[in-house]
Amino acid sequence: MAIGDILYIMASFLFAYMTFVIIRGNFQRKFDENGERFDIKEKRESEEKKS
Repeated sequence: MAIGDILYIMASFLFAYMTFVIIRGNFQRKFDENGERFDIKEKRESEEKKS
């Protein structure tokens, strides 16, 4: 295998790993520890305060 092939494979794995980490982080920021979405939870709480 040429050095270019090895670098290409390493770059591909690194790209896939970074993509996975970014997507996982985005989902973790949207949900709390109980699995509820923050935006829906805040909307529900503001509606309960109005009632």
